Amino acid sequence: GAAQEGTLPAWTGGPTPPLVLQDLDGRRHDLAEYRGSVVVVNFWATWCVPCREELPSLERLREMYRTRSFEALTVNVTEGEARVRRFLAEVPLRLSVLLDRNGEAQRAWKIRGLPATFLVDRDGAIRFWYLGELDWTQPRVLRTVESLLPPPR
Repeated sequence: GAAQEGTLPAWTGGPTPPLVLQDLDGRRHDLAEYRGSVVVVNFWATWCVPCREELPSLERLREMYRTRSFEALTVNVTEGEARVRRFLAEVPLRLSVLLDRNGEAQRAWKIRGLPATFLVDRDGAIRFWYLGELDWTQPRVLRTVESLLPPPR
């Protein structure tokens, strides 16, 4: 299937919903403020085994493109801050972890399963998405990400 091929389906679900959430340090993140960068938005939970398996590949992806107007935002859905911090103590990540405390973002983005990941272009429009676990560093996925990035300097 698509998971083995590493192909990302084109997004046909309409305009990009707003996303304004705080991270674990209380810093506010507004997706609209990331215009000009390609952004991966990943919805996950600590209890979701495929989510846990996928997060390290998202971190590697972010590291690969850190100098190329690229960002990765992970959105933890409806779990308490203490639980997320305990998870991150076990699985240290340098990704931005945003908290969707009441599930409002999950509903706005029409998330029906986890992990759910969206690739947002430099104009702030969702271009591709994927439901389920994916290795975000496999060649076909990287080509899709590259297609949205500005050329390297």
